[in-house]
Amino acid sequence: MDEELHSLPRRLIELRMAHADLDALIDGLAGQPQPDELALRRLKKRRLALRDLISRLQAETEPDEPA
Repeated sequence: MDEELHSLPRRLIELRMAHADLDALIDGLAGQPQPDELALRRLKKRRLALRDLISRLQAETEPDEPA
């Protein structure tokens, strides 16, 4: 049971959900009349870091392509 809670596919799902949450938060903040630019930059930086982590983990789970 513990292995399922900490499995790589589950971690990827959680990271994708966090990325989607950040997307929604960024969209909401950007839609304000005078958005907090510093907060927006920080959120976008965190979203980019999440996307990079997701890409790395996906690369680990996908089998190597035959030559």
